[in-house]
Amino acid sequence: MSKLVVVGISDQQVACPPDSLITYALGSCVGICLFDTMRRISGLAHVLLPQAINGCNRNEVYKFADTAVEELVKSMESRGCARLHIVAKIAGGANMFATTGRSIGERNIEVVKSELKRLNIRLLAEDTGANYGRTVEFDTQKGSMIIKTAGKGNKIF
Repeated sequence: MSKLVVVGISDQQVACPPDSLITYALGSCVGICLFDTMRRISGLAHVLLPQAINGCNRNEVYKFADTAVEELVKSMESRGCARLHIVAKIAGGANMFATTGRSIGERNIEVVKSELKRLNIRLLAEDTGANYGRTVEFDTQKGSMIIKTAGKGNKIF
């Protein structure tokens, strides 16, 4: 029997089929879904901010995009995944409030993409930006990311 594994803000989880991963309330936050195409192991992180200024303690590693992506990859590798087979899908990074300059959401997206590139993780799909929140569910069996939005319908990547 499958279960829905919930990923909180500044958190991450790794799961295998038939379980699914889900995170709620992605506004300016970014959800990073990683999927090992060979082992069918998946990971999901919910990052709050782009960068850890002056470092971060072990309890905050998933709060920041510049530390969370690598730590999620390491979590998957510790379960037998090979970086060569890991691909990514991301969602979130909305500009929820009128701002001048680059919003936190835009900066989160930029840092997540930069970290994926640095780690040689291919980005297959994204649903980022705009001005609305998202819920992300990741189907570990199919490797698909389901985006749920109020008033905007659902999307599958």
